[in-house]
Amino acid sequence: MSGAPNILDQWFPQDDMVLQQLRRQVQSVQLPSGHTVFHRGDACRNYLVVIRGSLRVQALSSGGREVVLYRVTDGQSCVITTSCLISEESYPAEGITDEETDALVIPQSVFNEALGHSEAFRRFVFANQGQRLGDLIQRVEDVAFGRVDARLAKHLVDRCGNQPGSVSATHQQLASELGTAREVVSRQLKVFEKEGFIAVHRGAVEVIRPEALTRVWEAVH
Repeated sequence: MSGAPNILDQWFPQDDMVLQQLRRQVQSVQLPSGHTVFHRGDACRNYLVVIRGSLRVQALSSGGREVVLYRVTDGQSCVITTSCLISEESYPAEGITDEETDALVIPQSVFNEALGHSEAFRRFVFANQGQRLGDLIQRVEDVAFGRVDARLAKHLVDRCGNQPGSVSATHQQLASELGTAREVVSRQLKVFEKEGFIAVHRGAVEVIRPEALTRVWEAVH
């Protein structure tokens, strides 16, 4: 698995026999797209590090809507998993792969031992935790206080790489990404389409004028 040996060499150096014994318990896995890595209510028994790919972490709102909290991508770990391992609590959300994903799976016992014995592993865990917590707080602020039109515009521009192109997503999927209702997204897409910024198709949104969508985002930031 590309990238995994280098990371493991940093966390579990060859000259430390204790850490080498721990290293032998780390597994490399390849997960298919759409695979549920953990469900809400599951016991947390492993620390997961994404080497290549993407893991989507989402929760169910009180109104029954799915809300994407954040994504874990190359070289990152899951903030909720880390918190659950340390607190020994169950998962409050679910994690699903967006695409085929390569990852390292570290059992809870190895995770605890490595935290105590490997300074490099300890730095990685807490640096990732701090960064991901910052991202999660920003996400909550966006959902709670951000304007849907600006957030939708930015999401579409980001998905198409700031170029004209097609974004494969249903209105419901876009709503989950933004933490809002499908009806709100549908209404805003119609506004963008009327302005000539996009064209709405079945299961996709064609971005025609990404620069115009960017201006919508920049107008409130």
